[in-house]
Amino acid sequence: MDLQYFLCWRVAPLLLLLPCGFHCMSVRIFNEEPVHVIPGFNLVLRAGIEHGPSEEVSMITWERERETGITPGKVTLATCPGRVPKCAGTRPNVHVSVEQKETTLQINGYSRADSGVYAVTVTDKTGASRTAYCIVREYEAVNHVSLSINVSHSLLVCGEAWGTDPHFSWLHERSAISKTVGQVSKDGMTLYVTMAPICGHFTCTVSNKLGYSSATYSAAPCEKEGRGTAVVVAVCLVILLLIGGVLAFLLWRRHQYNNRGERLQDHLDDTI
Repeated sequence: MDLQYFLCWRVAPLLLLLPCGFHCMSVRIFNEEPVHVIPGFNLVLRAGIEHGPSEEVSMITWERERETGITPGKVTLATCPGRVPKCAGTRPNVHVSVEQKETTLQINGYSRADSGVYAVTVTDKTGASRTAYCIVREYEAVNHVSLSINVSHSLLVCGEAWGTDPHFSWLHERSAISKTVGQVSKDGMTLYVTMAPICGHFTCTVSNKLGYSSATYSAAPCEKEGRGTAVVVAVCLVILLLIGGVLAFLLWRRHQYNNRGERLQDHLDDTI
């Protein structure tokens, strides 16, 4: 009894120090989550498998369950032997391939019902298993773009409801934003207006792979440079006309004065 007790305490630490015992197997999904898929396109998930030299993968199982909800509703998509390179899923559009250190799940013609939390479970010949998870969601179009202004801070904020991977762009009077008008934030959602006063039409456009939508904020009309130049030219013309009129009047008065002097001189000559 004492000998068995002694051996247990001696052998157990040695087993813990082994570089890889019987349960070093691991699995991870390579896709960066959440994975967004456009309806009608194919969903492809890749998972890497690591195991020790004494371990052997006997079974690979792909499953899906709802991301939210009271009832999980787990569904088995495919169950494949570890040494079979390809196997069919529980549905005709589900396919699984198996390699030495990798497995791939492909669902053709993705639909909204295929969204959820995907799990891949790798089981070895001793029955030990490891599982990795990945969230898959539908790729949503851009919806309900809104544009609001904060007058006190001279900024415009562009918002969007639930579109996937939205990209923001701005226009002022149908032209790209210049430094004299303002500066756009790094995320593209905010326009810091530097022009004063704020005038004209500001348009925010939000787009992704499925299309785009826009919203416009209209301030007071901007005074165009051409109109100001025309006013200046008109004022100058009026001033020139006034000066010309005054000069013409003075010349006419001078002419009248000269004619009157000549008539008086002729009258004096006739009298003499």
